[in-house]
Amino acid sequence: MSSVTLNPHLATLPIYVPGRPIDEVAREHGLDPSAIIKVASNENPLGPSPKALAAMEGVLKNLHLYPDGSAFHLKRRLAACLNVTPEHLILGSGSNEIIEFLGHALLSPGSEVVVSQHCFAVYPIVTALFGARLVTVPAKGFHADIPGLLRAITSRTKILFLANPNNPTGTLTAKKEILELIAGVPPHVLIAMDEAYVEFLEDATDCLALVRAGTQPNLVVMRTFSKIFGLAGLRLGYGVGSPALIAAMEKVRQPFNINSIALAGAAAALDDDEHLQRTRDNNRRGLDQLQGAFRELGLEYVESHANFVLVRVGDGACVFAGLQQRGLITRPMASYQLPEWIRVSVGTPEENRRFLVALREVLGH
Repeated sequence: MSSVTLNPHLATLPIYVPGRPIDEVAREHGLDPSAIIKVASNENPLGPSPKALAAMEGVLKNLHLYPDGSAFHLKRRLAACLNVTPEHLILGSGSNEIIEFLGHALLSPGSEVVVSQHCFAVYPIVTALFGARLVTVPAKGFHADIPGLLRAITSRTKILFLANPNNPTGTLTAKKEILELIAGVPPHVLIAMDEAYVEFLEDATDCLALVRAGTQPNLVVMRTFSKIFGLAGLRLGYGVGSPALIAAMEKVRQPFNINSIALAGAAAALDDDEHLQRTRDNNRRGLDQLQGAFRELGLEYVESHANFVLVRVGDGACVFAGLQQRGLITRPMASYQLPEWIRVSVGTPEENRRFLVALREVLGH
């Protein structure tokens, strides 16, 4: 054993467990990979935008060159879409890297991070990585307790994370409560608003208006190309905040953290409104299909405002395993302190149907 002294925070650092890959499940169960349906990771079942695919193919011949480290063209295209300046934007390898940038910029041993119960797993991981203390506020019926979050803030609080809609519950915090939270958080605390699923909403809270106005320098909005844009394999997310905050985060960003294929694909995906609308339509129908079936089966579920549904199935690990044997990959929720639940992503109508058939078999309905 090496005598190298490891960072002591690693001893208690939680590990993020992603949805299982199709090939791994196929090998384990002797299944044909092409027959397996993955509805575990909230991916877009329609795939990437055709425009994005064409743009990505166009850069393959130049992969011997480093990407544009400043992401000049993508930042300007994204800034135009969001009505901000490029100086308001930072790009990351998924929004996960944006969360890590915040840790580098703001957290140290002795500082505190406030989250809601059933929050996205990466918030506690990044908190622990930097030796900060996690303060978890109990949820109210799977919803974030906004007054409770405000009461949890102390002089040591550095970041308050809130996802809206929330993963893994799919719950939505109302506009009034979001604005009350932002107004109530003291200026020494950064509000990290995670909007990975915001594009699925018909009437979302416009947190970016506060960034544009410059009235809320302690607010950063995080979004991703992994969900509605169907580019999860590229690992590309972004943060929108005050130029001063973004400049500080840029200091901890690795050079060339976004590759050339991702830069081209994301810029083209922003122009494909048709693909986005098809995805929204499929998602709306899929939520109705899944939640309607859960009602028929007498299964408790949390009404979703995202592209997945949290459903109570009894022994979550057992049902997860039974579905896997039938070629359906879902997400067990024990790591979120929800051992009786699984999370299922919205698929195509046929994928949803196959999932429901398999679920009935596993549950004995």
